[in-house]
Amino acid sequence: MRFIAVLLFIPTFILNTGYSILNTIPVAFAQSASEREALERQLIELENQIAQHEATVNVYKKQGKTLQGEVSSLNSKIAKLNLQIKAITLNLSKLDKDITVNKGQITEAEDKLETNKGALANLIRRLNEEENLGLMEVVLRNPRLSDFFGNLNSILVVKDTLSITVGKVAKLREDLLDKKEALANKRSDAAALKAYQDSQKASIAKTKKDKDALLKETKGQESKYQEILKETRKTAAQIRSRIFEFLGGGEMSFDEAYQFAKFAEQATGVRAAFILAILDRESALGQNVGKCGYKTAMHPTRDTPLFLALTASLSINPDTITVSCANSDGAYGGAMGPSQFIPSTWNIYKDRIAEVTGHNPASPWNNGDAFVGTALYMKDSLTGCRAIYSKQLDQERCAAAKYYAGGRWRSHLWGYGDRVVTKAQQFQSDIDILNS
Repeated sequence: MRFIAVLLFIPTFILNTGYSILNTIPVAFAQSASEREALERQLIELENQIAQHEATVNVYKKQGKTLQGEVSSLNSKIAKLNLQIKAITLNLSKLDKDITVNKGQITEAEDKLETNKGALANLIRRLNEEENLGLMEVVLRNPRLSDFFGNLNSILVVKDTLSITVGKVAKLREDLLDKKEALANKRSDAAALKAYQDSQKASIAKTKKDKDALLKETKGQESKYQEILKETRKTAAQIRSRIFEFLGGGEMSFDEAYQFAKFAEQATGVRAAFILAILDRESALGQNVGKCGYKTAMHPTRDTPLFLALTASLSINPDTITVSCANSDGAYGGAMGPSQFIPSTWNIYKDRIAEVTGHNPASPWNNGDAFVGTALYMKDSLTGCRAIYSKQLDQERCAAAKYYAGGRWRSHLWGYGDRVVTKAQQFQSDIDILNS
């Protein structure tokens, strides 16, 4: 009975109140279908270009990431080589000091050797002289014969001692010369290693310089394609917005939105401020109607067939329409137009919307149809909420939560539901001022 009463009420209501409002605002049906089809073809071409530019940007991003990794690795190698070269340089400095000390020790040993050799030569010469003395000369120089032999033994002892010392000094000199050779070999090896590491560092530095240049060029190309992509997306958004306008949608001023809401209020009994608050929350009054294609966002069996049937009935290319994206938690998107109805919900309300607005088939991308669709849904939800809550704000909070979450509405009463009610109060204040 309630449904029949509504049907009887609505046509009369439309004739007497707001139907003219829908006809005063430019809608898609007043535009050239051929122009819209041309825009749709242009949009598809731009979408293909966007896909190509995105692929190119991703290639440059990947290349840049790889190059950045290689440059970081080269920086690490250069830093390691710098430490190794520093250690070798310190070792070379120590070897140079050791070589200098060794050289002084050799000179000192050679001086000692020469001195001891001289002393030994003098002793040998004196010993020869003593051995060649005649008996008379020995007697004359040594009153006692024991003195002669004593002197001779002393000379022999000193000679033996000097011989031993000369041998030790000679051995020390040989050891020092061996050490000199060893130090020279070590220095040569260290110098060769340093030269190798210097050349390795130079080679890596050149490679790094080349990679830096390539990285800079890659980033430059990425920035270039990012800019092209940005412009292409901007153009596509403008065309999409134009198509949306052809369909009777598009951004609205608050006054335009209020006119649609007021018409929906008069048709359903749901207050305009509440309708505006819902649509403000859903799509910022038609500004944000989704950025994803139906193929990736929409439930494939529940909504996609209905979406394709709907766009076919409206002569809309489904590939040119964007819908809400899937949630990050994996829930399907696919909500359409300012009211953000998913196709299966729109399918339930489409006939009732058409009866109110006179648009048959009704379009979720038409602002007038969208506002009425939201109002009808809220009217049904409020009926259920009135059985639970007695106060208007509680009922509207309940209905808003149902609009957002369906059967899970209780979990969103004080989140989405309360934010809508708060916004509705703000809109009501603005409306009261406008009407005062």
